Amino acid sequence: MAEHFDIAIIGGGIVGAALAHTIGSRRSVVLLEREEAWGYHSTGRSAAEFSLRFQSEGAGRLIRASAGFLQTPPDGFCDLPLIRPRGNLCIAQAEKAAHLNHVFEAERNKSAPMARPLQLLTVADALALVPFLDPDWVAAALYDPDCWDIEVESLLQSYLKSARHAGADLRRKAEVTGARMEGSAWRLETTGDDLLATTVVNAAGGWADPVALHFGVAPLGLVPHRRTAITVPVEGYDISAMPEVNEIDEDFYFKPDAGRLLVSPADETPVAPHDAWPEELDIAQAAQYLSDCTKLEIHRISHSWAGLRTFAPDRLPVIGASKRVPGFFWLAGLGGFGIQSSPAVAALASSLLLETPIPAALSQEGITAETFSPTRFE
Repeated sequence: MAEHFDIAIIGGGIVGAALAHTIGSRRSVVLLEREEAWGYHSTGRSAAEFSLRFQSEGAGRLIRASAGFLQTPPDGFCDLPLIRPRGNLCIAQAEKAAHLNHVFEAERNKSAPMARPLQLLTVADALALVPFLDPDWVAAALYDPDCWDIEVESLLQSYLKSARHAGADLRRKAEVTGARMEGSAWRLETTGDDLLATTVVNAAGGWADPVALHFGVAPLGLVPHRRTAITVPVEGYDISAMPEVNEIDEDFYFKPDAGRLLVSPADETPVAPHDAWPEELDIAQAAQYLSDCTKLEIHRISHSWAGLRTFAPDRLPVIGASKRVPGFFWLAGLGGFGIQSSPAVAALASSLLLETPIPAALSQEGITAETFSPTRFE
């Protein structure tokens, strides 16, 4: 006989794991991941950043609401800090210098109460932070102190450990291949054992629309986008404490990563859901951006990879129950900020699933049950 759960979460990335952690002690939960490893696609290929600024309004609300958890995790949740100070240096060429100044003024005027002041820098100030920048390229700069590195693997494993401790059933190599309603529950056919669930949460990332079809739910137009990164060795400079560096319009960015520089051309190419790989053109563009704005000589690329960032048509997350198909709940379209917003995303989803009040950290950001509801597309 198939085991029956209150909630089946499809997708073992950071958001699915966070929800299993949040709700696992209050309902019977199974977390289903199609791959052999948790967080294999988007979560495991991110730039591992937490930033209070330079986000869309929707993402910014969720990220700010997540700050307390990431800065001060619950007792016993993890062994080491989840975030480490990094800082963010935004740079611009001469033709964008005025634009950078405008961004500085705009961000300074709308910053969250918890944010520390931005600093407008001279070129000399920027070079003091990152000595290998090319002073002939950099014409303007600002510094944001509110940017951290996230210990992504620690966060993911802590969510999973907590969920397991709470009683959640965690299953890998369990791709959902079909579903049908039996009475008041869904029967899920998987590449592992079949199971029953009263409610299904679709946290399948780039595969969220195809997964929905198994349940007779119309796709919402969620589209994965490829994002490329490379790492390169840096000789002659200690990069361990340098800030992340972003072109003012995020045409590219780079930051320290395990003793090397991680560089991304910040590409956003629509693709079908798949095990993403980098295109040679994007790899070359990442290296060219770094070469253009610095004095570094790039002799080799240590590693290259790509991940998926999935967006809804309006580029806002989709969090909430389908109004057309009972027992089906969307948790998708996080657009590359799922890691840094995962505490708030999971808290919101949990409150909607359990029909409990939305936590204060979210309501203080103006987040309601309707803010990210899928009903805007249904």
